[in-house]
Amino acid sequence: MSELVLSCKNLKKTYQGPAPVHVLLGVELEVRAGERLAIMGRSGSGKSTLLHLLGGLDSPSEGEIRINNKSIKTLTETERGTMRNHALGFVYQFHHLLPEFTAAENVAMPLWIRRMDHGPALLKARQALEEVGLAARAEHLPGELSGGERQRCAFARAMVTEPACVLADEPTGNLDAQTADEVFEAMVRLSDNRGTAFVLVTHDAALAARTGRVLELRDGLLRAG
Repeated sequence: MSELVLSCKNLKKTYQGPAPVHVLLGVELEVRAGERLAIMGRSGSGKSTLLHLLGGLDSPSEGEIRINNKSIKTLTETERGTMRNHALGFVYQFHHLLPEFTAAENVAMPLWIRRMDHGPALLKARQALEEVGLAARAEHLPGELSGGERQRCAFARAMVTEPACVLADEPTGNLDAQTADEVFEAMVRLSDNRGTAFVLVTHDAALAARTGRVLELRDGLLRAG
Protein backbone atom coordinates (compact mmCIF):
# COMPACT_ATOMS: atom_id res chain seq x y z
CA MET A 1 0.00 0.00 0.00
CA SER A 2 1.34 3.44 -0.90
CA GLU A 3 2.48 5.97 1.67
CA LEU A 4 -0.07 8.06 3.56
CA VAL A 5 0.57 11.73 2.70
CA LEU A 6 -2.48 13.51 4.16
CA SER A 7 -5.06 12.47 6.74
CA CYS A 8 -7.53 13.84 9.24
CA LYS A 9 -9.44 12.30 12.13
CA ASN A 10 -12.65 13.53 13.76
CA LEU A 11 -12.24 16.89 12.04
CA LYS A 12 -14.81 19.41 13.23
CA LYS A 13 -15.37 23.07 12.41
CA THR A 14 -17.88 25.38 14.05
CA TYR A 15 -18.19 29.08 13.32
CA GLN A 16 -19.21 30.91 16.47
CA GLY A 17 -21.85 33.64 16.56
CA PRO A 18 -25.30 34.34 17.94
CA ALA A 19 -26.27 31.00 16.39
CA PRO A 20 -23.18 28.73 15.98
CA VAL A 21 -22.83 27.16 12.54
CA HIS A 22 -21.58 23.56 12.63
CA VAL A 23 -19.94 22.96 9.24
CA LEU A 24 -17.88 19.81 9.76
CA LEU A 25 -19.02 17.21 12.28
CA GLY A 26 -16.20 14.68 12.39
CA VAL A 27 -14.59 14.23 8.98
CA GLU A 28 -12.27 11.26 8.47
CA LEU A 29 -9.98 11.11 5.44
CA GLU A 30 -6.84 9.35 4.26
CA VAL A 31 -4.99 10.30 1.06
CA ARG A 32 -2.11 8.20 -0.24
CA ALA A 33 0.78 9.06 -2.54
CA GLY A 34 -0.28 9.35 -6.17
CA GLU A 35 -4.00 9.12 -5.39
CA ARG A 36 -6.50 11.32 -7.22
CA LEU A 37 -9.55 12.02 -5.09
CA ALA A 38 -12.61 14.17 -5.81
CA ILE A 39 -14.78 15.75 -3.13
CA MET A 40 -18.28 16.78 -4.16
CA GLY A 41 -21.17 18.37 -2.30
CA ARG A 42 -23.80 21.04 -2.63
CA SER A 43 -22.88 24.70 -2.36
CA GLY A 44 -22.34 25.66 1.27
CA SER A 45 -21.66 22.09 2.41
CA GLY A 46 -18.18 23.01 3.65
CA LYS A 47 -15.94 21.72 0.83
CA SER A 48 -13.73 24.81 0.71
CA THR A 49 -13.64 24.94 4.51
CA LEU A 50 -12.39 21.35 4.56
CA LEU A 51 -9.71 22.11 1.98
CA HIS A 52 -8.52 25.14 3.95
CA LEU A 53 -8.26 23.04 7.10
CA LEU A 54 -6.38 20.25 5.32
CA GLY A 55 -3.96 22.83 3.96
CA GLY A 56 -3.33 24.39 7.35
CA LEU A 57 -4.84 27.70 6.22
CA ASP A 58 -7.42 27.58 9.03
CA SER A 59 -7.63 25.77 12.37
CA PRO A 60 -10.25 23.13 13.20
CA SER A 61 -12.49 23.34 16.23
CA GLU A 62 -11.58 19.73 17.01
CA GLY A 63 -9.67 16.88 15.44
CA GLU A 64 -6.24 16.21 14.01
CA ILE A 65 -4.66 16.77 10.59
CA ARG A 66 -1.45 15.00 9.61
CA ILE A 67 0.73 15.85 6.61
CA ASN A 68 3.43 13.33 5.76
CA ASN A 69 2.53 11.67 9.06
CA LYS A 70 3.24 14.82 11.09
CA SER A 71 0.49 16.50 13.08
CA ILE A 72 0.14 20.17 12.19
CA LYS A 73 -1.50 20.91 15.54
CA THR A 74 1.91 21.15 17.20
CA LEU A 75 3.41 23.52 14.62
CA THR A 76 3.89 27.27 14.96
CA GLU A 77 2.45 29.47 12.22
CA THR A 78 5.94 29.83 10.72
CA GLU A 79 6.41 26.06 10.74
CA ARG A 80 2.99 25.62 9.12
CA GLY A 81 4.01 28.00 6.37
CA THR A 82 7.20 26.03 5.77
CA MET A 83 5.26 22.76 5.65
CA ARG A 84 2.76 24.23 3.17
CA ASN A 85 5.61 25.37 0.93
CA HIS A 86 7.35 21.99 1.01
CA ALA A 87 4.57 19.39 1.28
CA LEU A 88 1.48 20.96 -0.33
CA GLY A 89 0.46 22.72 -3.51
CA PHE A 90 -2.68 24.82 -3.98
CA VAL A 91 -4.80 25.54 -7.06
CA TYR A 92 -7.97 27.65 -7.03
CA GLN A 93 -10.81 28.47 -9.42
CA PHE A 94 -9.02 31.71 -10.27
CA HIS A 95 -5.36 31.30 -11.17
CA HIS A 96 -3.98 34.14 -8.97
CA LEU A 97 -0.99 34.63 -11.28
CA LEU A 98 0.93 37.86 -10.78
CA PRO A 99 0.26 39.94 -13.92
CA GLU A 100 3.65 41.66 -14.08
CA PHE A 101 5.63 38.40 -14.10
CA THR A 102 6.04 35.90 -16.93
CA ALA A 103 4.60 32.40 -16.74
CA ALA A 104 8.03 31.00 -15.83
CA GLU A 105 8.54 33.64 -13.14
CA ASN A 106 5.10 32.93 -11.67
CA VAL A 107 5.87 29.23 -11.50
CA ALA A 108 9.29 29.90 -9.97
CA MET A 109 7.81 32.10 -7.22
CA PRO A 110 7.37 29.32 -4.58
CA LEU A 111 11.02 28.32 -5.13
CA TRP A 112 12.20 31.89 -4.69
CA ILE A 113 10.19 32.04 -1.47
CA ARG A 114 12.32 29.04 -0.42
CA ARG A 115 15.36 31.18 -1.32
CA MET A 116 16.42 28.94 -4.21
CA ASP A 117 18.84 30.70 -6.55
CA HIS A 118 17.23 32.61 -9.41
CA GLY A 119 18.57 30.53 -12.33
CA PRO A 120 17.91 27.01 -10.97
CA ALA A 121 14.41 28.08 -9.90
CA LEU A 122 13.60 29.30 -13.42
CA LEU A 123 14.97 26.07 -14.88
CA LYS A 124 12.67 23.98 -12.67
CA ALA A 125 9.78 26.31 -13.54
CA ARG A 126 10.32 25.81 -17.27
CA GLN A 127 10.45 22.04 -16.76
CA ALA A 128 7.12 22.17 -14.92
CA LEU A 129 5.60 24.29 -17.70
CA GLU A 130 6.80 21.76 -20.27
CA GLU A 131 4.96 19.01 -18.36
CA VAL A 132 1.68 20.90 -18.76
CA GLY A 133 2.30 21.71 -22.42
CA LEU A 134 3.30 25.35 -21.96
CA ALA A 135 7.00 25.29 -22.80
CA ALA A 136 6.44 27.72 -25.69
CA ARG A 137 4.58 30.16 -23.42
CA ALA A 138 7.13 30.40 -20.61
CA GLU A 139 8.10 34.02 -21.35
CA HIS A 140 4.53 35.28 -21.85
CA LEU A 141 2.71 37.38 -19.28
CA PRO A 142 -0.57 36.03 -17.83
CA GLY A 143 -2.53 38.59 -19.86
CA GLU A 144 -1.14 36.99 -23.03
CA LEU A 145 -2.36 33.49 -22.06
CA SER A 146 -5.79 31.93 -22.55
CA GLY A 147 -7.90 30.94 -19.56
CA GLY A 148 -6.89 27.31 -19.87
CA GLU A 149 -3.22 28.21 -20.25
CA ARG A 150 -3.36 30.37 -17.13
CA GLN A 151 -4.90 27.51 -15.16
CA ARG A 152 -2.31 25.03 -16.43
CA CYS A 153 0.33 27.53 -15.37
CA ALA A 154 -1.26 27.56 -11.91
CA PHE A 155 -0.98 23.75 -11.79
CA ALA A 156 2.69 23.99 -12.79
CA ARG A 157 3.26 26.51 -9.99
CA ALA A 158 1.58 24.18 -7.49
CA MET A 159 3.77 21.28 -8.64
CA VAL A 160 7.15 22.99 -8.98
CA THR A 161 8.04 22.38 -5.32
CA GLU A 162 7.34 18.64 -5.79
CA PRO A 163 4.69 18.52 -3.06
CA ALA A 164 3.28 15.31 -1.61
CA CYS A 165 -0.27 16.51 -2.29
CA VAL A 166 -2.03 19.25 -4.26
CA LEU A 167 -5.32 20.69 -2.97
CA ALA A 168 -7.42 22.02 -5.84
CA ASP A 169 -10.60 24.03 -5.20
CA GLU A 170 -12.87 24.09 -8.29
CA PRO A 171 -9.82 24.44 -10.58
CA THR A 172 -11.90 24.03 -13.75
CA GLY A 173 -15.02 25.84 -12.55
CA ASN A 174 -14.27 28.93 -14.64
CA LEU A 175 -13.55 27.06 -17.89
CA ASP A 176 -15.58 25.66 -20.76
CA ALA A 177 -15.84 21.86 -21.05
CA GLN A 178 -13.06 21.37 -23.60
CA THR A 179 -10.62 23.63 -21.75
CA ALA A 180 -11.53 21.99 -18.43
CA ASP A 181 -10.70 18.63 -19.99
CA GLU A 182 -7.29 19.91 -21.14
CA VAL A 183 -6.53 21.24 -17.65
CA PHE A 184 -7.61 17.96 -16.06
CA GLU A 185 -5.39 15.98 -18.43
CA ALA A 186 -2.47 18.22 -17.49
CA MET A 187 -3.20 17.45 -13.83
CA VAL A 188 -3.23 13.71 -14.56
CA ARG A 189 0.15 13.93 -16.35
CA LEU A 190 1.68 15.75 -13.41
CA SER A 191 0.24 13.22 -10.98
CA ASP A 192 1.51 10.28 -13.01
CA ASN A 193 4.95 11.78 -13.68
CA ARG A 194 5.62 12.87 -10.11
CA GLY A 195 3.55 10.51 -7.97
CA THR A 196 1.74 13.46 -6.43
CA ALA A 197 -1.64 13.06 -4.76
CA PHE A 198 -4.50 15.38 -5.76
CA VAL A 199 -7.55 16.29 -3.68
CA LEU A 200 -9.98 17.97 -6.07
CA VAL A 201 -13.09 19.84 -4.95
CA THR A 202 -15.51 20.08 -7.88
CA HIS A 203 -19.17 20.42 -8.86
CA ASP A 204 -18.45 18.58 -12.13
CA ALA A 205 -19.66 14.99 -11.71
CA ALA A 206 -18.11 13.88 -15.02
CA LEU A 207 -14.73 15.27 -13.97
CA ALA A 208 -14.99 13.72 -10.50
CA ALA A 209 -15.77 10.32 -12.04
CA ARG A 210 -12.40 10.39 -13.80
CA THR A 211 -10.49 10.42 -10.51
CA GLY A 212 -9.72 7.28 -8.58
CA ARG A 213 -12.15 7.96 -5.73
CA VAL A 214 -15.19 10.20 -5.24
CA LEU A 215 -16.45 11.32 -1.83
CA GLU A 216 -19.43 13.50 -1.00
CA LEU A 217 -19.48 16.02 1.83
CA ARG A 218 -23.00 15.85 3.21
CA ASP A 219 -24.39 16.86 6.60
CA GLY A 220 -20.89 17.64 7.85
CA LEU A 221 -19.42 14.23 7.02
CA LEU A 222 -17.56 12.66 4.10
CA ARG A 223 -19.32 9.69 2.52
CA ALA A 224 -18.58 7.47 -0.45
CA GLY A 225 -19.90 9.12 -3.62
